[in-house]
Amino acid sequence: MQSETGRYSQPRWGVTRWLADAGAGVPDDIRAALIADLYGSLPVFAAGAVNTVAVAAVIAIREPTAPFITWVILELVLCLARLAVLVRAHRAARTRRPTPTDLHLVLALAWSASVGFGILISLASGDWVVAMLASLSAAAMVGGICFRNFSAPRLAGTMILLSLGPIVPGAALAREPLLFIVFLQVPLYLSAMTVAAFRLNKMLIATMRAERENGHLAHHDTLTGLRNRAGFVAALNAKLAAPAANCRPFALLFLDLDNFKPVNDTHGHAAGDQVLMLAAERLLRALPETDVIARLGGDEFVVLANGVTAEQARAVGLRIIQTVAMPYQLAGGVTAQVGVSVGVAISPEHGTEAEELLAVADAALYEAKLEGKARCRMASVATNVAALRRLSQKRPATAAERGAA
Repeated sequence: MQSETGRYSQPRWGVTRWLADAGAGVPDDIRAALIADLYGSLPVFAAGAVNTVAVAAVIAIREPTAPFITWVILELVLCLARLAVLVRAHRAARTRRPTPTDLHLVLALAWSASVGFGILISLASGDWVVAMLASLSAAAMVGGICFRNFSAPRLAGTMILLSLGPIVPGAALAREPLLFIVFLQVPLYLSAMTVAAFRLNKMLIATMRAERENGHLAHHDTLTGLRNRAGFVAALNAKLAAPAANCRPFALLFLDLDNFKPVNDTHGHAAGDQVLMLAAERLLRALPETDVIARLGGDEFVVLANGVTAEQARAVGLRIIQTVAMPYQLAGGVTAQVGVSVGVAISPEHGTEAEELLAVADAALYEAKLEGKARCRMASVATNVAALRRLSQKRPATAAERGAA
């Protein structure tokens, strides 16, 4: 639901932080999305701004007195200021620079107060055409305020109060007894709209949490907490898509546990699952945080080691072999021991696509297994050719290839 691609700054001032606060226990990424929602889109803002300026101008033409002329000038200045801040914020967010969130919120409050000021002077004027026009416009704006700002319900409630609250003193100044009913109506309306904003906010956060959790589950292995195949391929593709100037050579290490099946057969699948979880924890401790570790399924793991040469990648593979080979103390006093074989592919030497690198590293792993397990094998020309041949057999033929055949 973010208004523009980019990240918007959290408010820094005490009052604006309170107005935009999403409540306790809301993750930072959801807070960031809620702040982005407050900026909305420029077309929506423009429609509201044109309406309020036009209404104020029409009324000022009908009643060319100092209060109404002041109101139309105030509306015009505030809308232009808000537009300038919105444009600046959207540009800053796209380039990851700080955005003027505090100023944006303060101007939103000032604009709401201007709408309320227009209602007050319209009711006090005794011109019921003017009063009706100002009130209808304000009511329309309040609907937009609620549904455009419910990501910060305190802000929405305050803006609604500033916009419609002046109806009460305006009705008193009008000295029309029938209008005194607004003393009851306005508080009820303000309460209902504010409660609606809080409920919509609660639903929005719940939806965002569900999307966040589903996104995590879609890219992570439920047993080990590591990335799964989809999550790893996404990270690998992002790495490969990085600009050449920012993309140093990296290694892809394909791991397969040795002697894992006997653990399952002897001690049961629960013991096997425990070995997988402990092996994942060891990999996380042994490798830098910048490396990407994933479990592809079964007893297969992969590692994306950033910024390493072929020799450094081989050293990483040997360290993994030593780390994984240490005995595992399982539940019930059971001790298990497994090993690991490692196949290594280097980018861009062995491939520039995710499928190619995985296939080449898998072929190197196969050779490591043939050499007697617990080995680290670097991809070679032979493994490259074998891997690419298998990969081409898996891929459906293109139209050009079918035509050539």
